[in-house]
Amino acid sequence: MKWRLPVLLLPLAVSAFGATVRLYLKDGSYQLVLEYKVLEDRVQYVSAERHRDREEIPIDLVDIERTKKEVAEHEALLAKEAKEDAEEDAAIRAQRREASSVPDDSGAYYVHDDTLEAMKQADVTLVTDKGRTILRDLSTIAGVIFGHAYPPVPLTSGKVTAEVEGTAATFRVSEDRPEFYLRLTAADGLAIVKLTPKGNARVVETITIAAVYSELEPKREAVPTFTKQASEFLFKIWAEQPMPPGEYAVVEFQDGEGTAQVWDFGVDGPE
Repeated sequence: MKWRLPVLLLPLAVSAFGATVRLYLKDGSYQLVLEYKVLEDRVQYVSAERHRDREEIPIDLVDIERTKKEVAEHEALLAKEAKEDAEEDAAIRAQRREASSVPDDSGAYYVHDDTLEAMKQADVTLVTDKGRTILRDLSTIAGVIFGHAYPPVPLTSGKVTAEVEGTAATFRVSEDRPEFYLRLTAADGLAIVKLTPKGNARVVETITIAAVYSELEPKREAVPTFTKQASEFLFKIWAEQPMPPGEYAVVEFQDGEGTAQVWDFGVDGPE
């Protein structure tokens, strides 16, 4: 009569008894065990089903190499998962330390070599074919465009460009995926935009005006980004893909009212 150990279903054994090992037999079946030990001519084990004292089986009936291989693979997987969990925990702690180092002052900060560099907010000029209006905080943009501030922009349908002076930003970065923190009192949206050259200026966005309905339709060349809220009113933003050398800006915008704040910077190519 052939000696054959009973075969158990793995999901049942795991749910009932926790971690188990498959002790494979040479006929292709296996016994789920809590532990096993190879002796001189036999294998001693504790059954995951019976939980009795140690039982034994002749080693000639056991596929010990297959059993060892699966145990080694399982241990390697557990070690890999433990390492990944430790790395993730370390990364989370590092992000929290980084976020806690952001100054309380509102503004944008460039993350560089484990330090934070404050960025200067740009003055933005609203330009039409009728005139120019210089603003630092564009949160009043609707009032300016619709004639509620001085100097007024004519109340007609058309387009306005929001521009920053100069052909290049003084703030330069050498990496192609820079990261920024922004501490804001409120923000409908954040973006990194590619600036378009225009004479001695760079265009942040073009705003289409529907004067009859008092509506603004901003259009900006946004870079695909990841955005994360680190804490209340503290946000982090960075590009999804490497950014080609050129002129860019981090912007905070209010839906339907155009860009509110601008911090321009340039990405330099490798030397």
